[in-house]
Amino acid sequence: MDASQDKTVVIVGAGIVGVSTALSLQRAGHRVVLIDKSGPGEGASFGNGGILASCAVVPVTGPGLIWKAPKMLLDPREPLFMKWRDLPGMVPWLLRFISHANARDTRRIAAGLAPIVGDSLADHQALAAGTAAERYIVPGDYLYIYRDRKGFEKEAFSWDIRRAHGFEWEEMDAARLHAYDPAISREMQFGVRMGNHGRITDPGAYVQALAAEAEAQGARVIRAEVRELVREGGRVTGVRAGGEVIACDEVVISTGAWSGALSRTLGLRVPLQSERGYHIDLWNPSQTIAAPAMVAAGKFVLNPMEGRLRLAGVVELGSMDAPESRAPFDLLMRGVRQVLPDLRWDEASEWMGHRPSTPDSLPLIGAVPGVGGAWMGFGHQHIGLTAGPATGRILSQMITGQRPNVDVAPYDPGRFA
Repeated sequence: MDASQDKTVVIVGAGIVGVSTALSLQRAGHRVVLIDKSGPGEGASFGNGGILASCAVVPVTGPGLIWKAPKMLLDPREPLFMKWRDLPGMVPWLLRFISHANARDTRRIAAGLAPIVGDSLADHQALAAGTAAERYIVPGDYLYIYRDRKGFEKEAFSWDIRRAHGFEWEEMDAARLHAYDPAISREMQFGVRMGNHGRITDPGAYVQALAAEAEAQGARVIRAEVRELVREGGRVTGVRAGGEVIACDEVVISTGAWSGALSRTLGLRVPLQSERGYHIDLWNPSQTIAAPAMVAAGKFVLNPMEGRLRLAGVVELGSMDAPESRAPFDLLMRGVRQVLPDLRWDEASEWMGHRPSTPDSLPLIGAVPGVGGAWMGFGHQHIGLTAGPATGRILSQMITGQRPNVDVAPYDPGRFA
């Protein structure tokens, strides 16, 4: 079908990437079918930290990780955990992942991430404009909180990369930090304030509101699991879901950490690993913070949300079916007590979910090599919410035959062919 004609596009996965793609395609004049086994806004789109972290261009695999990781994995006070029973199966992925833990690759990966996260606030505002989802977007500052200036200086390499990509910030000594937010513990003696960021006050409800807008504009939303893609003559012509075959001109796979199985049916074995993330919601907190914050020592965020304060972050490497662990929850609780020692709350709720991570820390955005009408949009690890609208826009442009205004080579699914 000619790119200028309207198409029917089936999007498998209704998280932030899938819903963003659906809205972008609708606005370009195309028909959309949105399919998700759990419904819109579940999974990582429900449980993320809710930060529109434009500055999150630095991957986990910074220089020195190969030496730091073993110590971190053995120390319950560090924000890196592993399900040791799953280690044998993860060794090939881990070796590829660690191979990028050097300065050259870190800069290269950052250059690939910057175009899809750097304007996140504006991207989300444009995506949600005129919809019920607008109310969940709150522009504002983003803080990094350190025990002292030395902690900040130890991360000079990461901050230099951010500066190279145009990010600016204010460094705050103890007096300025506590004047900015008196609730923060006096044990925290240094902060970095970054403007032009934002937060989502209820990520699950936000994505659901965007999906409702897509449905109001004519999208068909189906709750079902897609196990098979129908192909004829070398291209995808439909998907089998919920007992029916849904015909389409194009299909997009955006099922996050669950994308590997469908990718294999198209002949592409993507080395996808679950970067298991955790959050705790503290409901009706006695105090909150002036702006969402990254607590640098624990690598977790504090984000004021509707009715609660969310603590989110931590990395645990493990399989998709392994049960949740207590240690990450305990780490989050110790961390919030260090930052907000006077905090009280009525109730705490816990969540564990799966972030889709590739060994090179870059997502797959683009066409499946050798299969007509098949596209991928997944693998965003811990920046899925931040990068969702830009990813959806890029996929829409590709599907409709437009040239994206960013270099899409870093995201090419063909790199895993």
